[in-house]
Amino acid sequence: MASTDTAQNVPAWDRWFHLTERGSTLATEVRGGIVTFVTMAYIVVLNPLIIGTAKDVNGNFPGGGTDVLQSISLVAAATALIAGLMTIFMGLYGRFPIAIAAGLGLNGFLAFGLAPQMTWAQAFGLVVVEGIIVLVLVLTGFRTAVFHAVPDALKYSIGAGIGLFIALIGLVDAGIVRGGVPLITFAVYGDLAGWPIFTFVFGLLLLVVLTALRVRGGILIGLLVTTVLAIILESTQHIGAANTDPGKPGLENPTGWGLNIPSVPHTLFGFVNPAPLFKLDLFGAFTALGALAAGLAVFSLLLSDFFDTIGTVTGLSEEAGLMGEDGNIEHLNAILTVDSVSAIAGGLGGTSSNTAYIESASGIADGARTGIASLVTGGLFLLAMFVAPLTKIVPYEAAAPALVIVGFLMMSQIRKIDFEDYEIAIPAFLTIILMPFTYSITNGIGAGVVSYVIIKIAARKTKEVPSMLWIIAAAFTLYFAVHPLKELLGIG
Repeated sequence: MASTDTAQNVPAWDRWFHLTERGSTLATEVRGGIVTFVTMAYIVVLNPLIIGTAKDVNGNFPGGGTDVLQSISLVAAATALIAGLMTIFMGLYGRFPIAIAAGLGLNGFLAFGLAPQMTWAQAFGLVVVEGIIVLVLVLTGFRTAVFHAVPDALKYSIGAGIGLFIALIGLVDAGIVRGGVPLITFAVYGDLAGWPIFTFVFGLLLLVVLTALRVRGGILIGLLVTTVLAIILESTQHIGAANTDPGKPGLENPTGWGLNIPSVPHTLFGFVNPAPLFKLDLFGAFTALGALAAGLAVFSLLLSDFFDTIGTVTGLSEEAGLMGEDGNIEHLNAILTVDSVSAIAGGLGGTSSNTAYIESASGIADGARTGIASLVTGGLFLLAMFVAPLTKIVPYEAAAPALVIVGFLMMSQIRKIDFEDYEIAIPAFLTIILMPFTYSITNGIGAGVVSYVIIKIAARKTKEVPSMLWIIAAAFTLYFAVHPLKELLGIG
């Protein structure tokens, strides 16, 4: 009777968000939401450098202008607006601590793969079409059925793979891992050179200690302290950016900051109206490219968005301890619905498809367990529209240590995989390594699913493969074979 009385005394908003039920507190959720925002605020700067600097087939930037600076400002405002609204939607409806923003990889495909072949309005129309299809798949229960068809061991490997992936993102952002000749280089020409690298190493060691000692709010403390250090170093050493011209490849200043220069801005307020971006031609791409080529483009967007989210939600649920013993996730359909609507909103807003962010793991690692954290993160994204300079204070090198530590925490899921059973261990291994090595969650999941099905066929155990998994494996086979099919069919 006492427990019933206690439940009745819990406020309605607490019951809606499962705050007490999930063992969290309002202060913890607020802190987790702040950590997630700080960790992924870079997207407000980075997405405009990808979308805002690319030209369509007519030589126009997004919004119809010919001025790259104006285009970058428009995309930055729209990126913050759509991310804020969709993350708040996730918090209220999905009730899960996942932040939403323009998807990396998806925006690159849009900017460099689609826009040069059509107008921006047509490219954004394709994104909306893809989002509508994904939403239909969610509402019909297909997307949820796909989630349940994936074997548990592969789900654990998805979480572990995302851990490696997110750690690699942190190392690349910090400049510790760089591409070049040879294929991968360590730091600056093999040396830990420059104050930004020092900042990262300091932040990582600080977070290592705080995490090992299980200090509450350790990730936020580490982010703030390392950011202050970065500001002090920039103000005294005048380090500057690594690349002084973001529109051109190459590093003019290899020991400079990776993206943001950590300095207190001269002005804190400013607003850009992103309305010019809200234009789209829903089916124009099918005329510009032809029905088959446009269909393959939609399929590529669809599969990447579809499985990136499933992988992200799986990994984050495991990390947050919110996946039931039966493998189910509370409010899964609502979470997937929000993600699908976010893809549509990204196309409408001219920012590219918006999707769940694996950087949300940083807030979860700091204690976030409910949608309240997403409300905080979303609110901060909306605030960034008016105080956009604040998002440019935290450099990659200060935020990256958090991603490395989060990667460690997520990699712990690997202990749940039976590596004595090669029939599942090999697909799990491929899933884990291909996520970071190909910089794609989708590629990792695809390799795991396809190899799992092939092994079961070879072992004459096809009855162990759920019918839905056959469909998924076939879809991934087509996904991996898109370019050979294009060549075979003579599609450019």
